[in-house]
Amino acid sequence: MDITSILQNLKDGRISVEEASGQIRYMPFEDLKYAMIDYNRELRVGCPEVIYGEGKTLEQIKGIVANMAKNKAENILVTRTTKEAYAIVKEIYPNAKYYPVCRIVTVEENPFPKNKGLITVFSAGTVDMPVCEEAVVTAEFLGNNVERVYDVGVAGLHRLLSRLDKVKESNVLIVVAGMEGALASVVGGLTDKPVIAVPTSMGYGANLGGMSALLSMLNSCASGVGVVNIDNGFGAGYLANNINKLSGKL
Repeated sequence: MDITSILQNLKDGRISVEEASGQIRYMPFEDLKYAMIDYNRELRVGCPEVIYGEGKTLEQIKGIVANMAKNKAENILVTRTTKEAYAIVKEIYPNAKYYPVCRIVTVEENPFPKNKGLITVFSAGTVDMPVCEEAVVTAEFLGNNVERVYDVGVAGLHRLLSRLDKVKESNVLIVVAGMEGALASVVGGLTDKPVIAVPTSMGYGANLGGMSALLSMLNSCASGVGVVNIDNGFGAGYLANNINKLSGKL
């Protein structure tokens, strides 16, 4: 039984307040043996449980999405997944969308309210786009206005300087870079807004799979720069949403 049914039973007088509270108390998750679906996560943190698709079988993804649908889930995000998984989700939710660059599936039957303020995603190079798009799609899914400024790395600094308007307009800035990751420090020195730096694994051998960019960003001399893990566009988009939605509460 889902929460809606319990509340309806309460309204109709079929159960008492104590009985309803007892039933809801034991509904925070459902054990599918291979996954425990956290149905109450949105009530706690403002975002429903996100399905990390990588490493999951198609049957597992189908089982998770089907159970979320059974419990009236209206908004679903599946990250790092495939076209095959998208086809399965679309059978359950016909309005599902697939974003091939970042390999994300979204279901938005009741989109999140729009947050005030602009989130802008900057990339050092075109090669960083899969990570950038993961941040963009995540932030948009959560109800944010997002713009892209791509391929403005420090090897041609004039490209970034030509887009200072977006640096100034943005409420939160996500900076995605591989190689030595210097773009985050440069952007951090141009704004008084929070900068979320995302190191990527893109680059030649000495970048050590993104470790060089990660360490550069952690050692940034620009104040106001925070760092998420290597290639973690989802984490950057999620954190940017948490920061941006605060602007509507001030």
